[in-house]
Amino acid sequence: MTEPQQAKGAATVLTFEELRAAAGRDLGVSDWLEVDQLRIDGFADATDDHQWIHVDAERAATTEHGGTIAHGYLTLSCTGARLGDLLQVEGASSMVNYGLDRVRFPAPLPSGRGIRTHATIAAVMKVTGGLQVSARLTTQAQGIDKPVCVADVQIRYLH
Repeated sequence: MTEPQQAKGAATVLTFEELRAAAGRDLGVSDWLEVDQLRIDGFADATDDHQWIHVDAERAATTEHGGTIAHGYLTLSCTGARLGDLLQVEGASSMVNYGLDRVRFPAPLPSGRGIRTHATIAAVMKVTGGLQVSARLTTQAQGIDKPVCVADVQIRYLH
């Protein structure tokens, strides 16, 4: 087997054959992404979830968080998107989100913090049309000890 190539940034590029044998592989850590209030407000508008802890800076400043926090599902969406930054499959016609097995939000994500995601391939199995990858994604935020999201995701890479 040849050594995987590195694509733009820190992404690991694997062929389908290499991916078949990648269970247990550490994919490293993504670049930082800032989750600012503009992104949080846009998510609130897109999902019609305007709970005050996410969008009312004055009221949120009086809480133990000291300001607004990102929606859990926004954090999860940003987490999942980072997998594409860490893994590319050569020859894949598409990458499809197949689902989630487990998601936790151990700590809130305050507005204005950067996040980055660490990914590990837990398992790879053959499915019709390609391979399904089970990956553990752990997202940390700048200045926060606990992860802000831990998710076990299922992604299908199709030929």
